[in-house]
Amino acid sequence: MFLHNYSKLTTAKTCVHWLNNTLDVHVMNKVSRRKPREVGFMRRTGEESAESSRIVLGLLDAVEQDHAQSQRLLASELGIALGLVNAYLKRCVKKGLVKVRQAPSRRYAYYLTPQGFAEKSRLTIEYLSYSFGFFRQAKTDCSELFRIAKARGVSNVVFVGQSDLAEIAVLCAMEQAIGIVGLVQGGAARRQFIGLPVFEDFDAVTAPFDSVLITDVSNARETCDAAVARFGIERVLVPELLRVRIRQQGGAAE
Repeated sequence: MFLHNYSKLTTAKTCVHWLNNTLDVHVMNKVSRRKPREVGFMRRTGEESAESSRIVLGLLDAVEQDHAQSQRLLASELGIALGLVNAYLKRCVKKGLVKVRQAPSRRYAYYLTPQGFAEKSRLTIEYLSYSFGFFRQAKTDCSELFRIAKARGVSNVVFVGQSDLAEIAVLCAMEQAIGIVGLVQGGAARRQFIGLPVFEDFDAVTAPFDSVLITDVSNARETCDAAVARFGIERVLVPELLRVRIRQQGGAAE
């Protein structure tokens, strides 16, 4: 959880441990459906680049801690698909970050090369910078949204999308004395998220609310459009960092 771990991000080891437990499952599933040659960690922009770096950093850290881990165990530890682990391991080997040796019982042992240790350090610093930058931007956006919403008479909101952004938004809502009815997340495994009730859809929300805050970072455009279609533009709040302009039902952006 972002809020639970934010104050602990003081060492590279803590950062990697946090990242291994906060990978967005929806984003990872989206990446795992791509062909292997499309999921390499080449330099990219936006969310895909950040997620790719997270996987590589987690993979290098896991290899350093236990050379003999199977790919299946690595997949379980990182919370990603087995095929995705295989693709990233091959890429790491090709880049000279990881070397492979055959182990007993037809298994393989993975070791970090000097280049691998250097890349792990670089990615750790990069990820820390990204995390802190994300926190600042998310807090600024949500605080301003809630300030304006409160001035319009909004007192209770529903979040849509289980993510780090939702965790940060909780802090901002508390600062503005705005109540959070709960969080809508289809297919969620748990009934609660950082103390908030989780609902399968809007029909399951029984308490009244004034506005909807989009906190879905992996599918923000579609989530926003669905919320606008149901509640109207005036009741949907979208943090600027999501880079989504609210559109009229006819398709024109507001």
